[in-house]
Amino acid sequence: MKIAILSPIIWRTPPLKYGPWEQVASNIAEGLVEKGLEVTLFATGDSLTKGLLSSVCECSCAEDPSIDPKVAECMHISNLMEQANGFDIIHNNFDFLPLTYSKLIKTPMVTTIHGFSSPKIIPVYKKYNSTTHYVSISNSDRNPELSYAATVYNGINIDEFIFNREPKDYLLFFGRIHPEKGTYEAIEIAKQSKRKLIISGLIQDQEYFNHKIHPYINNDDIVFVGNSGPTERLKLLSQACALLHPIRFPEPFGLSVVEAMACGTPVIAFNLGSMPELIIHEKTGFLVSNIDEAIEAVGNISLINRSKCTEWASSMFSRQKMIEGYLKVYKKILSDK
Repeated sequence: MKIAILSPIIWRTPPLKYGPWEQVASNIAEGLVEKGLEVTLFATGDSLTKGLLSSVCECSCAEDPSIDPKVAECMHISNLMEQANGFDIIHNNFDFLPLTYSKLIKTPMVTTIHGFSSPKIIPVYKKYNSTTHYVSISNSDRNPELSYAATVYNGINIDEFIFNREPKDYLLFFGRIHPEKGTYEAIEIAKQSKRKLIISGLIQDQEYFNHKIHPYINNDDIVFVGNSGPTERLKLLSQACALLHPIRFPEPFGLSVVEAMACGTPVIAFNLGSMPELIIHEKTGFLVSNIDEAIEAVGNISLINRSKCTEWASSMFSRQKMIEGYLKVYKKILSDK
């Protein structure tokens, strides 16, 4: 089976720091290579893979301001589509734009929907309902107007994460600095719990950071360490007593939630979107409705068995389990064809 994996080009695949879609695309590609399949990763030229790499832009749009993102996207997607006949399956991890080619090629296309950036893009998905195969990354993130081949949870390479039985006393916020991610709420929870909070993430909303986050940063009880790469991420996640995830939107998945649990770190999350699918309440963390409940959960965090967190993450969200899910989808499509 020859498979083409189409990754975004906002960041390198895998990303140096932030880039969840690119990270998942990398995990899919490398997992398939480990299974002995012939995989071509379509990504930026500086991307890393054990499979074949095809690219038309040397580095990511976010890292080179001279690149026009729309031009680069068009060149990147067309680079794959012009080679479509050479593959048995095309696996699209690049949102809705590649769907517009699906009626022009014969190769079946699997599209993992990593989330809907806006309701305005739904008509594109609806138009190509019959010519591509949609996979959701959680049951909560399904649109009732679309047909789905399966739900396949995002998987991580469990071997990259180290279990830590004896964490430090700090709380961690790890994610985009944006109102919908609840960075300010994490600060409120930490302050009222009288716990140190470390914040790590890409500043996606500068005004929000300037007015709601920066005034609290004092390098004492509220510490901002910037956008962390894999080494720093592992240290922060494994040594935290808990990850705070007070989201304000129905998050489709949440890689940091799974990564934290893989290290044995429980998660305190607002009960929205996919959180009930990722977290077992009072077993691998706490699902809460507001700041007061989150503060109470912080006080009870020692009741969580960190070994259970790692066991849960390993059993449900490993790269191997994700690959098994996608291989079932691929084989079903090819047998139907």
